[in-house]
Amino acid sequence: MNNTTLPHIPASIAIDGVIARIGQGLSYIWILLLGIIVVNVVARYLFDQGRIELEELQWHLYSVGFLFGMSYAYQADTHIRVDVLHERMRPRTQAWIELYGILLFLLPFVALILIYSVPFVLSSYDLSEVSASPGGLPLRWLIKAALPAGFAFLLLSVISRLLRVWHFLFLRESTADTTPIERGQE
Repeated sequence: MNNTTLPHIPASIAIDGVIARIGQGLSYIWILLLGIIVVNVVARYLFDQGRIELEELQWHLYSVGFLFGMSYAYQADTHIRVDVLHERMRPRTQAWIELYGILLFLLPFVALILIYSVPFVLSSYDLSEVSASPGGLPLRWLIKAALPAGFAFLLLSVISRLLRVWHFLFLRESTADTTPIERGQE
């Protein structure tokens, strides 16, 4: 089921807009990450001056990019999906599979991550945790906070998708099995 099949409703438009702006804004993190990697490699191999701070910063930027990129990929419907059978199914069947996948797998997984990651971050904050490496970055709780924040944005993206699937299955006219967009493509 592609993004053009599902109807947009005001709530999903608002959520998708926020997620898209954040995703597009954070896409520049990959350029910054690449620059830091180049600087670190040049410093290490040409000047024999490897820096722990730069290595940890690389891990942190990659983590932030990945964690926030999940919500953007899901919102844009560019996430990895096994389409061997899915692409041959009717849109309504795809929507039912999507609904059950969200309710039975994705929402419980996101909920578990959120439930267990918040105390993880709070514990790190309470301990004023810093890197164990000499010369490492301080404020370890800050990077750990990216975990619940990234999954909170994924939850928003999932809610938007769930609203769209729900509307497609239960709130639109169910006389036709395809939307006008798909009928125009036939």
